[in-house]
Amino acid sequence: MYPNPQEALPLTPRPNLEQYRKLAKDLVKACRSNNTGAIRMWAADWIAQLARRWPELKTLNTASEVDAHAGRIAEFARAQLSAASRTCGLTTAQFVIARAHGFLSWPKFVKHVESLGRAHSLVAAFERAVSAVVTGDAPTLKRLLHEHPALTQTESNREHRATLLHYVSANGVEGYHQVSPKNSAEIAEILLNAGADVDATSDVYEGKCTPLGLVATSSPPFAAGVQREVIEVLLAHGARMDLRGSVGHDASLVHGCLANGQPRAAEYLASRGAPIGLVEASGLGDLDRVRRLAPDAKKSVLLEGFSMACAYGQVPVVEFLLEQGVDVDVELRGFGEGHTGLHVAAYQGHLDLVASLLGRGADVDPIDKTWHATPLTWALTGWQRRPSPHHYDIVARLAAAGAAVTSEMLEWDKVRADPRMTSALQTPRT
Repeated sequence: MYPNPQEALPLTPRPNLEQYRKLAKDLVKACRSNNTGAIRMWAADWIAQLARRWPELKTLNTASEVDAHAGRIAEFARAQLSAASRTCGLTTAQFVIARAHGFLSWPKFVKHVESLGRAHSLVAAFERAVSAVVTGDAPTLKRLLHEHPALTQTESNREHRATLLHYVSANGVEGYHQVSPKNSAEIAEILLNAGADVDATSDVYEGKCTPLGLVATSSPPFAAGVQREVIEVLLAHGARMDLRGSVGHDASLVHGCLANGQPRAAEYLASRGAPIGLVEASGLGDLDRVRRLAPDAKKSVLLEGFSMACAYGQVPVVEFLLEQGVDVDVELRGFGEGHTGLHVAAYQGHLDLVASLLGRGADVDPIDKTWHATPLTWALTGWQRRPSPHHYDIVARLAAAGAAVTSEMLEWDKVRADPRMTSALQTPRT
């Protein structure tokens, strides 16, 4: 149900329940009006006010983000208010507001806001501690833990039930709290020394996510250069690496790292003894392990390993799995559905793998079932979003192999502005 925890809105500074009750009544009025755009206007006004009150929040600092939030809330509000047996009722409007802030119900939301109004409540202290965690304010965090020892075991009132240690991961919690200060490892150490449960679980990503699972799959700690430090602190305090679902979706720890674009974390955790199966070994390029496990592996596991190896450009593993009977044009899942290994290799910029797959007879123009696009379109999209110098050669190879080059491709703004890519698309067929 909307929203996922990462899309939850921040509360207004010094939240007042009367303000939210009025907001709910305004939603009811918008729902009952004859203006079909009234709910969208209500949502846009609400989010714009929040953005003005929180100018520093990264999730509300552009007009497009404000508009996107407003659109999602309006869609959710319309769905709830028009559902069977619901006719623009105040109770439903209040539920919409509670959900938008990440709470399961209006009564839970009310209780939370009332607790925030009591300066010495544990809820108020927890929210101040969260701010200290995500800003790296170690002195404030230590003081709060001294004044409220129970904070290390306290869970958020929001749907995800995250502890303070989960917030160190900058993952699975509210998007505006997904920040990794340079002293994140110190913050984790402070919490653990104060009694935080290193394997506490949070209800996100359809699993029971632990701090280790979340930080190892999180991009903010990696971008801040603190991911490995935090992982080392957690492991030093006994964090388990064998808990399936610690990264969500019943996945293994290393699998979760690879699936979320964190190969360095995957490699490090594997070196520390995290469990590895054929799929994980395929993504890591561990051909010896793949060879050992392949004879007893189910076909579905071989296909998943093939997909993971394609995503990370592990040519020897891909070629080995093809020799084991995997079809070079097999339809895969993970980046949508119905794409092939060539789609993935082209998007990711793996030139050697593209060459290998084409050399083994891969269809140059299959259409995937999610985006309805060819590997050449995937290559151009990857070049736009995550450019690699190899994308030029990949596009030229695909064109030379007979990939259909459309007039629309040549008219893409970025293509027209780049003579090298225009030339690659016009490579003669060989």
